[in-house]
Amino acid sequence: MRVFVAINLSQQEKARLDAAARPLHESHFPVRWVAAQSVHLTLKFLGEVEEDRLPGLFAAVDGAAPGIGAFNMAVDGFGAFPSLRRPQVIWAGVEDNPSLSDLQERVEAALEALGYERERRPFHPHLTLGRTRKQARAGEFKGFDELVSQLAYEDSFRVETVDVMESQLRPSGAVYSVIHSVPLKV
Repeated sequence: MRVFVAINLSQQEKARLDAAARPLHESHFPVRWVAAQSVHLTLKFLGEVEEDRLPGLFAAVDGAAPGIGAFNMAVDGFGAFPSLRRPQVIWAGVEDNPSLSDLQERVEAALEALGYERERRPFHPHLTLGRTRKQARAGEFKGFDELVSQLAYEDSFRVETVDVMESQLRPSGAVYSVIHSVPLKV
């Protein structure tokens, strides 16, 4: 099964974010938008994991969480990787903070100890809202940067759990489900 470790947003937060991003969704740009109920912050993507490895994976994430208290996570603005002029991933920005960075590093280290390769790229916390279609050309994004610059979004929510997620790929898009949840100290 396809597995990743994530921070999930409340349904209210997802609805607020979806409403703020509505002008992007309604634009003519060639983007496959992530369903509002699927938006999350990925701490570590593991890919295919054999079911017999799940207990060890759960224990590793359980071991990464102690010492990390529940914290507020601020979401601020929209952007794209690698840039607004040549977007591949459209996102809502997440302000990095010491608790989030510490949690991500602890999860990374715990899973590396189980043999999962450490992510080489620096951690840039974000909430993926959409991905450009594979056949999209740069010229099809004329005005995208202007549209994004006109949108504002700022909110904060409480992070109280870290979730191990299963990703099931379907023709309509990925469907995510929590298969293990670890509470953070309150």
